[in-house]
Amino acid sequence: PIPAFSPKKGLACINQEKITAFHGVPTMFIAMLGHEDFEKTDFSHMRTGIMAGSPCPIKVMQDVIDKMHMTEICITYGQTEASPGCTMSKTTDSLEARVNTVGAAMFGVECKIVDPETNEDLPDNVDGEFVAKGYNIMKGYYKNPEATAAIIDENGFLHSGDLGVMDENGYFRITGRIKEMIIRGGENIYPREIENFLYKMPQIEAIEVAGIPSPKYGEEVGAFIKVKEGNSLTEEEVKLYCRGQIARYKIPKYIFFVDGYPMTASGKIQKYKLKDVGLELLKERGVQVI
Repeated sequence: PIPAFSPKKGLACINQEKITAFHGVPTMFIAMLGHEDFEKTDFSHMRTGIMAGSPCPIKVMQDVIDKMHMTEICITYGQTEASPGCTMSKTTDSLEARVNTVGAAMFGVECKIVDPETNEDLPDNVDGEFVAKGYNIMKGYYKNPEATAAIIDENGFLHSGDLGVMDENGYFRITGRIKEMIIRGGENIYPREIENFLYKMPQIEAIEVAGIPSPKYGEEVGAFIKVKEGNSLTEEEVKLYCRGQIARYKIPKYIFFVDGYPMTASGKIQKYKLKDVGLELLKERGVQVI
């Protein structure tokens, strides 16, 4: 039997002889990779699947390919207002493209990157807001034209609120959320960049990065780390790992070791709540930051 993720029961066996595909959000794959019975499970029939719903750390994608034999796994990017998706990688794409991007625009969907302030199109390899237009875009929010106008512009493009970049081959990378971007002393910091870097530490099972209020810099970087069972990790070890590898201002000032994250019913992490979680944990330490 091949295990499948159940939000309530963790891993549960599906009574089928061969399963070749599995679809889920990254947290499901992380739960499977970290499960106590993972090494006992036969994944030899796995081949493909889709990872979607929230940003996927590059390290997790690589582990799914290497350890779960899902050599043809793809990533889909979209949102409820643009169902079922806007971009998708293909099974025939190179491993690099499937690990590092969310693929190219789906058939019939126009995708591009624009300046979030001016709405002007941006050139390749420049960060901006991901927008999309096509058959998949909603008509609008029910009986709420103001909210609809705030997210769909006069040209019919849905503004995702996500930061991204398009390369010269038309493949997109999502680098973060505009509202989740940390601004420390005037420097823009994208949480996903730090998350992808720290995921390389073998002791870390999961990590989320969010801004913590600071009277001096406006915001400081806070890292919420879930350590793999049977491993240990200290704040100093995390900071030492960062030194000389990423810019000093990107090194987390606050490091919190947590057992889990605030989640939606569908298994997505509610990153916007992490600021309050961090403030509460700092209060318990006797640290007042606001």
